[in-house]
Amino acid sequence: MFDGSFRKGVDQVTDPVGRSFVRIGISADHLTLFGLVMSVATAIAVGAGELKLGVLFLVLTALGDLLDGAVAKAAGTSSARGAFFDSTIDRVTDALLLGGIAWHLAETESAHMPILPMALLAVSSVISYERAKAELLGFDAKGGLMERAERVFVLGFALFFDAILIPVLWVMLVLTSITAVQRFFKVWAQATRALR
Repeated sequence: MFDGSFRKGVDQVTDPVGRSFVRIGISADHLTLFGLVMSVATAIAVGAGELKLGVLFLVLTALGDLLDGAVAKAAGTSSARGAFFDSTIDRVTDALLLGGIAWHLAETESAHMPILPMALLAVSSVISYERAKAELLGFDAKGGLMERAERVFVLGFALFFDAILIPVLWVMLVLTSITAVQRFFKVWAQATRALR
């Protein structure tokens, strides 16, 4: 949703930053790796119960992910290799973030509660798979209520106001599941038209 509706506005902010980073020698891969390191820090902080610190690290994780594409564009180094690297790190980051929340819930709630963030991780993985497979087949699977940017933003909000963490995770699970269904039918319709 953010990716489609706000992409142009985001690019107007990130493109000059990308050019500045290129001038000082920071590459897209550096920012992707920075985001990965920050996601490890987020998972550890959240798992240890330091949720506000986790939010700070989550913001830094998101910045690395937001700016790596702008740097690649500014440097003229956008490539299939970079896209593959970025997408792979995004999946690892998702696992770390939700794994940290599962660890936190295992420490503070019932033994069954970590299943909730793990279910969210599973459905999020389906969304990512749908897009990757659709693009491989020549179809478009972008869009939906709860894409990755929305999930990261809402997770940060829920961690900051930790009293609502569990209800927000339930809402995210429902909306992410709806997104998976939306993407399925979007690609199904394109594939059906291609048969005609």
